[in-house]
Amino acid sequence: MSETPPRVLVINSGSSSLKYQLVEPEDGVSIASGIAERIGEPVSHTEHRFGDKEVAMDQPILDHTAALREALRLFDQVGPKLEEANIVAVGHRVVQGGRYFSGPALIDDQTRNLIDQLSPLAPLHNPAHLKGIDVARKMLPDVPHVAVFDTAFFQSLPDESATYALDKETADKYSIRRYGAHGTSHQYVSGRVHDLLGRKRIRQIVLHLGNGASASAVVNGEAVDTSMGLTPLEGLVMGTRTGDIDPAAVFHLMRNGGMKIDEIDTLFNKRSGLKGLTGDNDMRSVRARANAGDKEARLALDVVLHRLVKYVGAYAAEMGGLDVLTFTAGIGENDSALRQELCDKLKMFGITLDPVANVLRSKDPRTISAADSKVRVMVVPTNEELAIAQQAMSLLD
Repeated sequence: MSETPPRVLVINSGSSSLKYQLVEPEDGVSIASGIAERIGEPVSHTEHRFGDKEVAMDQPILDHTAALREALRLFDQVGPKLEEANIVAVGHRVVQGGRYFSGPALIDDQTRNLIDQLSPLAPLHNPAHLKGIDVARKMLPDVPHVAVFDTAFFQSLPDESATYALDKETADKYSIRRYGAHGTSHQYVSGRVHDLLGRKRIRQIVLHLGNGASASAVVNGEAVDTSMGLTPLEGLVMGTRTGDIDPAAVFHLMRNGGMKIDEIDTLFNKRSGLKGLTGDNDMRSVRARANAGDKEARLALDVVLHRLVKYVGAYAAEMGGLDVLTFTAGIGENDSALRQELCDKLKMFGITLDPVANVLRSKDPRTISAADSKVRVMVVPTNEELAIAQQAMSLLD
């Protein structure tokens, strides 16, 4: 009977949700996964998947303690039983690691307090992560808990990229700089490209395009720039976020619109982007409307593309050239029309897509550029849970 390989339980705790996945870091297999949504609401939703078994139910879940207790019950009932699963660590996704963390960190009281101190830089994320961390440490006390930070990959940004042209004393006092986000995904995907191509020297742009979207410039495996800034609001057009906007828009809305800071925060983060332009934050719906002749939807797509072209052009110039353009995340991996439209606008770089390869649907990494393209274009599915599990294992090793 073969010995069970080491496994990591990955937890991603949100303000009203708790996602989890049991992962084998060595071979990348997801053994089981689940989610508890709408925590604290009158009716919550829970799902758990293991092999060909899947259960889903609606029931009240009072808080994150109850959510994790339910997850542990489902592991016991549906499988696999955690006491037999050889769990060697629990990996926690944490958005904001500030200046403190350039890699994964063992969660002790000091690490936990630093994550808490960084909450003002990620008020929607870090407090929610701490809920999951606190509950999991109490309920699973016999295994090490590891924090993996979205910002860690971008600790290597050169000063000229990370620094805003803000009064230095103010910036230092309030820790204002470019931190980036989605770093776990950018690191995983750019690393996969290096492995797949068997090359160490690559100037690469990674486009993580989902409801949240970000771009990164990566030279020889090290990040040199990224589109998200102090918070995940800056950069590309997203499902509900503005991306880049003149900061004076805040002053204008306060002075002339009578809006309060919290209202503007909600406007920029939850009522803008595709949703603000079209009323719909689902790219599939926006594209269907554009194909049917909806001018608002077509304009929204053009705004998205315009922003992407600006970032790709800027990053290529910054790196002194471009070897690989990589698409990942939900839209990046599945929207072949967006990839085609963007690459058509980037022909000055010598980019040519293979139209057959571009429309091929696959869960595997693949090259979609033509043989004579001067820049290789790839689609590489991201796997943040696997990346978190692997980083947790690397820390323990």
